[in-house]
Amino acid sequence: MTKRPMYEDRNPALRRHLFFAAAVLQIGCGLVFANDVFAERASMSRDAWIELVGVIALAIGAVVTLAQISNLLRRNSKMERELSAASGAFQDVVEQHFRDWKLTDAERDVALLSIKGVSISEIAVMRQTRDGTIRAQSAAIYRKSGVSSRAELISVMIEELIAGLNLTVPTARSNVDK
Repeated sequence: MTKRPMYEDRNPALRRHLFFAAAVLQIGCGLVFANDVFAERASMSRDAWIELVGVIALAIGAVVTLAQISNLLRRNSKMERELSAASGAFQDVVEQHFRDWKLTDAERDVALLSIKGVSISEIAVMRQTRDGTIRAQSAAIYRKSGVSSRAELISVMIEELIAGLNLTVPTARSNVDK
């Protein structure tokens, strides 16, 4: 079985609620401090001025924090949509190759798990078969696809996806340009 990365976001709604709760807590603290400064407005001592500066800094921090959280959440949503589209495109490419190569259902499963990086022994356990069976199916996949390794199989899948990208390679500037 493959392990999920520790950084994988398992509950984005919970994360958004925690960010919101932290911002509300920060604003609440600012209001408590502002109330304290307001109560001492008649005799603005040195300590009251320091508290006022602290309240202003806290308010600025809360506004900046909320703006950054909002910006990050928007960017995250955009990236998730783009990743979903790319994932769908990758799946389409994989499925088309599997059809072109005329892989059996078992070979499709093995090929997909191989592309995902699952080891032969893990695939055997998942498919409730022996390592030798998975090796034989992998050899059939490689023969049908015209590759000789898992890395080449992955590269065939990715090659079609990046073929349409407009890649620009930075050129080295000559000493005259510098």
